Amino acid sequence: MRVLAITKIFPNSLEPLSSPFNRQQFAALREMCDLTVLEAIPYVPGAAWTGVPARAAKLAKLPRRETVLGIETHYMRQLYVPKVGIPIAVPLYLASLAPFRDLARAHDVILGTWAYPDGCAAVLLARAFGKPSVVKVHGSDVNVVAKMPSARAVLRRVLPRAGAVVTVSRALGDELERVGVPRPSLRFVANGVDTAIFHPRDKAAARAKLGVPRDRPLIAFVGRLEPQKGLEELLAAFADVRRARPDAMLALVGDGAMKDRVARLRGEWGDALHAPGARPLHEVAEWVGACDVFTLPSWNEGTPNVVLEALASGRPAVGTRVGGIPDVLAHPDSGLLVPARDPAALAEALIAALSRPWDPAAVAACGPSSWNESARRLCDVLEEVHRDGPRASG
Repeated sequence: MRVLAITKIFPNSLEPLSSPFNRQQFAALREMCDLTVLEAIPYVPGAAWTGVPARAAKLAKLPRRETVLGIETHYMRQLYVPKVGIPIAVPLYLASLAPFRDLARAHDVILGTWAYPDGCAAVLLARAFGKPSVVKVHGSDVNVVAKMPSARAVLRRVLPRAGAVVTVSRALGDELERVGVPRPSLRFVANGVDTAIFHPRDKAAARAKLGVPRDRPLIAFVGRLEPQKGLEELLAAFADVRRARPDAMLALVGDGAMKDRVARLRGEWGDALHAPGARPLHEVAEWVGACDVFTLPSWNEGTPNVVLEALASGRPAVGTRVGGIPDVLAHPDSGLLVPARDPAALAEALIAALSRPWDPAAVAACGPSSWNESARRLCDVLEEVHRDGPRASG
């Protein structure tokens, strides 16, 4: 079975740490089927010379194709119109796909990951060539983008035409039903964890590698340093935590729009705040293994892999009641839940979590399966859709 995955969330040689969930699942999936990736990268005429916008200018240097994680990866320069792009995103995406018609013809199943516009364009491309299609959704593409009227109208018309729609949380499945995807088309495939990297480890040894004091409580966050990840609430909550636990430390592992704000706070808080930036997975695992409590106070999520990785590492998590997080933290041994955008409740939960003894083995038992198992379940969906053939027109 030859599968063509069309997505904007996949790593490349210039952004090797991007999209760890797709990166790891696809690396496992390629062992089970003949997988090719067609990655959409932002295209703005003249960006390579002007340097604006910065990401488009950076990615303009990518070749037409390369091998990523052993996967043949082609790069599609995605046309996009700033400010008014959402209503016309799917037609522009399809126009950008035109040079890759032969690539689509050569594959048995088209897999789109990210609902809009990638998934919608993948469904329409597959229908044009009489191919079955699968769309995999992740979180913000349904919880945020699908709330926009122009995107929702297209999603309502196109997503039900996919052979199957894969969700990473049951909450996303419920939302997709409201968009119009019939329940029989939905498939739940949980994300996995690389258990060779994320597993219970000696906390003192991890702290020694990172140069973190071994006798002070440490809270860890891993992800984009962005407001929607709850960073403002976390910083406010940590100020309250320090009043109750003056020796507490916070590690923010990642990069993003709030990195300058974090840098300023480092000057104020000193060694209470660690901000190592975006790190490769093996270093992320060290930070998670070094902490006492992990936290992710996001406003919206699908099933965040960083929480799964924390559990697999035997570290309890404090997360918000959004998306798939309540499913992940359903067991009392896994951690605590708080409302989104509530720094006082977050501070209270973090203080409580730091005060409670946690059994790493019991926490890890609440964790997920491996990426191999996740990829196998996704492959099963692809094989099912391949056997059934393209969905009838409707």
